[in-house]
Amino acid sequence: MIKLQVIGNLGKDCVTNMVNGKNVINFNVAHTEKFKDAQGNQKYKTIWVECAYWTDRTGIAPYLKKGTQVYAEGTPEVRTYPKNDGTTGVSLTLRVQNVQLLGSRGTEGGGGYSGGESQGFAPQSSPSRVTSPNDITEPIDDLPF
Repeated sequence: MIKLQVIGNLGKDCVTNMVNGKNVINFNVAHTEKFKDAQGNQKYKTIWVECAYWTDRTGIAPYLKKGTQVYAEGTPEVRTYPKNDGTTGVSLTLRVQNVQLLGSRGTEGGGGYSGGESQGFAPQSSPSRVTSPNDITEPIDDLPF
């Protein structure tokens, strides 16, 4: 089994397309790590992951806006493409099986939301959250463990 999990911020608003009669939501996620080099200088490394979410549930699309923090998981693919300078470029893509909204970049200008919204998403009130059969619906005190 091969599985990729990504937590990061969207680099731009998602795009929803219809391909061969099926809906696909395309978006890209940036994951940035910070580290110190040998001289002790703070450095940043950003990895971009292109995501394709093939689903009939497109209700999440309006919430996939630039700057929004998401969790996405699925099957990774590595794609190669010719670059303008004649060399071969490589990109990491993800065929998404699950995506969850984690929040917005509230302290950095609202993360692309109109109207200056800058508050994170509350998972309980998110209209895109669909209850699955595995979700816990009983009070925590009544759990057997």
